[in-house]
Amino acid sequence: MGSGQVTSSVSSEFKGKHVTVAGLGVSGLPAAKVLHGLGAIVTAVNDGADERARAQAAELEALGITVRLGDGDTLPEGTELIVTAPGWKPDKPLFTAAERAGVPVWGDVELAWRLRGPDAAPWLAVTGTNGKTTTVQMLASILKAAGLRTAAVGNIGVSLLDAVLGEERYDVLAVELSSYQLHWAPSLRAHSAAVLNLAPDHLDWHGSMEAYAADKGRIYEGNRVACVYNAADKATEDLVREADVEEGCRAIGFTLGTPGPSQLGVVEGILVDRAFVENRQKNAQELAEVGDVNPPAPHNIANALAAAALARAYGVPAKAVRDGLRAFTPDAHRIAHVADVDGVAYVDDSKATNTHAAEASLAAYESIVWIAGGLAKGATFDELVTKSAPRLRGAVLIGADRALIREALARHAPEVPVVDLDRTDTGAMRAAVQEARRLAQAGDTVLLAPACASMDMFANYNKRGDAFADAVRELGSADG
Repeated sequence: MGSGQVTSSVSSEFKGKHVTVAGLGVSGLPAAKVLHGLGAIVTAVNDGADERARAQAAELEALGITVRLGDGDTLPEGTELIVTAPGWKPDKPLFTAAERAGVPVWGDVELAWRLRGPDAAPWLAVTGTNGKTTTVQMLASILKAAGLRTAAVGNIGVSLLDAVLGEERYDVLAVELSSYQLHWAPSLRAHSAAVLNLAPDHLDWHGSMEAYAADKGRIYEGNRVACVYNAADKATEDLVREADVEEGCRAIGFTLGTPGPSQLGVVEGILVDRAFVENRQKNAQELAEVGDVNPPAPHNIANALAAAALARAYGVPAKAVRDGLRAFTPDAHRIAHVADVDGVAYVDDSKATNTHAAEASLAAYESIVWIAGGLAKGATFDELVTKSAPRLRGAVLIGADRALIREALARHAPEVPVVDLDRTDTGAMRAAVQEARRLAQAGDTVLLAPACASMDMFANYNKRGDAFADAVRELGSADG
């Protein structure tokens, strides 16, 4: 049976079942269609009733699906199962009502997991506060280099339902999972999984750091071969210790230092494996050179090691790790080198939307003029500034919550010159780049690593990065 088919037993489980799909959009629309196709009696509910929601509602209603716009809080009568969009908070009245009524709540990931056929591709799963998308893309590149049929799916923007139910047959899937998705996926059991790092994020959704970590840790439940953790982040190792895994599943660490047995790490510029080798007490397998990782920033080397660990857990040869890493090209706005102007490098890491990501980015360069600011989302900046202060040549601050960063700089790096740009118009990023150029000297890096979300000034982090790159190119063309 191909991966595009659903077993009759699974199909019959949904026939005539009253299922409420909570939230339209990227996950809700395909979930409603799939359930309807399996014979479920589907009601889709959505908080908003904007133009996009109305268009999606019309699409579903044309299939005979009931849609209720503008009321996502009331449990439809007769509901036997809720399939929710991952972003809906657990404390929503709809879920409180479901709990009282004994109605289970799944996410689209849980639905996809349960709809897999008996010969379905195993999942190599990745989560973490930062680096998930890059690591999953690296993993998929390595698996392809080994000649395996694979795809990067999940939170990366490719529906797992499409991957599981589509016509294409896969050998193995590289799956990015967010904490939201994991919260709603109680029966997911990966072949092997990695938690890259843990730092405070989405705490307004989860309620506490403990709850956030617990949801991330769900990725290890029932792992068969390897639980991959970050040796520099004890919280990830603690999650492995707490996980209920299949007998024989191993804990595999990755480190930027020399690896111990059952770890992958770096020795004299070489990525090496001391986990999936014969006699790991004495032997190590060379996988790739640091220069094969693009870009070779420390946190990106960590991403490469995590991807390599998952691929090796699946049995991929060392040569495929090297070839896959060489073939990998990172997405835009992730430590992307834009240009050199007057001996100064300009680097776009607009994707660094929280302090943890910005800290990793700042650690990659020796002398930095830092462009930062935006929406802080409740973050504080003292720790970030303290760690990064020795590398800062100057700082240019933009956005709604720039005062929080300015105050942290005043406390912990008072000698660093700061430009506070009090403007949010379309020319603000151009002004920021020009101020950064004034502060920079040859050999410096002007780094856009905002440590904040972008929506105060830009539609998203991509638009913010584009504005930075455009401003940098203007500098270069003016010189030319």
